[in-house]
Amino acid sequence: MKGGTIQINWHDTKPVLACDFHPISALLATAGADFDIKLWATVSGIDQKKAPGVTYHSNLSYHSSAVNTLRFSPSGELLASGADGGELILWKSHTTDAGEVWKFLKSLVFHRKDVLDLQWSSDGAYIISGSVDNLCIIWDANKCSVHQILDGHFHYVQGVAWDPLEKYAASFSSDRTCRIYINKHTKTKGVEKSNYVCQHVVSKAESQITDESKSIRSHLFHDETLPSFFRRLSWSPDGSFLLVPAGSHKSTPTSEPVNTAYVFSRKDLSRPALMLPGASKPIVAVRFCPQRFHLLGTNESSFFKLPYRLIFAVATLNSLYIYDTESVQPIVIAAGVHYAAITDIAWSPAGNYLALSSQDGYCTLLEFDNQELGLPIPVEEKKAVSDANKSPVLPDVVEENKTIDKNNKNADVDSGKERVENSEKEKDENKKDGEEASSPSTREPPSKPAKRRITPMAID
Repeated sequence: MKGGTIQINWHDTKPVLACDFHPISALLATAGADFDIKLWATVSGIDQKKAPGVTYHSNLSYHSSAVNTLRFSPSGELLASGADGGELILWKSHTTDAGEVWKFLKSLVFHRKDVLDLQWSSDGAYIISGSVDNLCIIWDANKCSVHQILDGHFHYVQGVAWDPLEKYAASFSSDRTCRIYINKHTKTKGVEKSNYVCQHVVSKAESQITDESKSIRSHLFHDETLPSFFRRLSWSPDGSFLLVPAGSHKSTPTSEPVNTAYVFSRKDLSRPALMLPGASKPIVAVRFCPQRFHLLGTNESSFFKLPYRLIFAVATLNSLYIYDTESVQPIVIAAGVHYAAITDIAWSPAGNYLALSSQDGYCTLLEFDNQELGLPIPVEEKKAVSDANKSPVLPDVVEENKTIDKNNKNADVDSGKERVENSEKEKDENKKDGEEASSPSTREPPSKPAKRRITPMAID
């Protein structure tokens, strides 16, 4: 693996607030506080044994304020971008003699305040967006109109995600709740329409106190003082898992809160199945690699029971951790990569590039050599999750109050074998108590923040 922070003028030294790779051409799109979107072509450094780079491709100008989020449609034909002031714009790709050109297509008008996150449905027919106006909106991308308004949050909606199997959607707010919506189809005049209804509100967990007959509920997530505009959550490409950042876990009522990310199993989205504790800074963004990989068969201690490996990235305010579903430790750690908060994560479609954007005005680009992360599974061999009721998380890997052996295989690995370090308000509590998560049963991790191992823990 090679890479680092690329010292170029990305957005006139203004913060870079989002990034995404085109699903076909692998062009990298970045969004900045300079009101513009820029497209970049990646330049491999493997043959020269040096860090990868980028070359400027084109500029998209139409927004009148800072652009906070952008995502390409699954087909790659459209690009959606959201900005301050409620601006949400669709761009369309056009093929000309001079090459591919992106042009303004349509403004989607309803949000009254800053749009912080958005996501396409897997068929490209819908977009879900979250805003500072406390709303989630599902848009009909073909009609460029509002399809449904989800208004359950009481504070800023800072992250949204769409189940690739199109049964669920999720939203995450600084009101310290993650809402899970289920698609209940309705028929109007013989026409079937999707209708998303809130199924779970994940907010608190129960913690046992000395007297085992009593327990108290503590919040699972950071409050609005989290020093980030974003809480970007992510579904796995097969729909098995929902990965949620900005976790704050207390193993006992008197213990210090620990920064974590939570893994939710598709079998039960009402409570976390795993947690990834130990980061010294809050986790602000997570994202799964779109590629699946063959099993390595080298680790039988995995929490996940999948016929393939999935890889995902976890970004704190200043560091990056990469996991796979066959290991219990991170396979890559890149510490202190930016001087200001990381804002977004993006994987290239083949999984050979990983990009980070930051408020310091720069982006980091990592490149993985051929099969460095593993042997990719061809599209025709990929297996979707066929049984939504079958949990892909092992239910009894860890007994109550028992963590993974900290002396397990060394976590300091570079893409599998060596460690990498680059130079570096509350929701109405009576409303949904029945749907809140139950307590993670884990041992409190050590309080020392420096170079801490992040070890997944099963939740009782």
